[in-house]
Amino acid sequence: MTDGPLVEDFGQRIGRAMGWPPMAGRLAGVLMLSPTPMTLSELQTALGASKGSASEMTRLLITNGTVERVKVPGVRQAGYVWRDDAWSGCLQHQLNQTEQLLELARTARGRGLGMPEAQQARLRDMHAYYDFMVGHLRRLLDEYQRLHTG
Repeated sequence: MTDGPLVEDFGQRIGRAMGWPPMAGRLAGVLMLSPTPMTLSELQTALGASKGSASEMTRLLITNGTVERVKVPGVRQAGYVWRDDAWSGCLQHQLNQTEQLLELARTARGRGLGMPEAQQARLRDMHAYYDFMVGHLRRLLDEYQRLHTG
């Protein structure tokens, strides 16, 4: 069904690059290479993982925008698939996280007005950084979607 060494490579490289456990990277590789949806039981078998680990890793990948849960006709268990727009989903997740940190920076900057200048400068820098990142991530996501949809 899938290429074992390639799945292991995904586990090491995507897992490390994305800050995911290796099992999440392996699961990403299995689903990316699978021609059909896979149930949690099938994922457990393919990965040699416990039910809890497979379940936790599918949730992580759903949260990160790369995997979705689907209904498979004639199967009682939910299926999991690699999203057709997984890379947009991943970038959208990064944008959402960065927007949350920008909101924290806004709040912290306001609350830090009475602090010494050094601390206020750090809060201004934090705000400037996340403001910069949100703007660029939004443009990047828009550009990526324009180039990869249609």
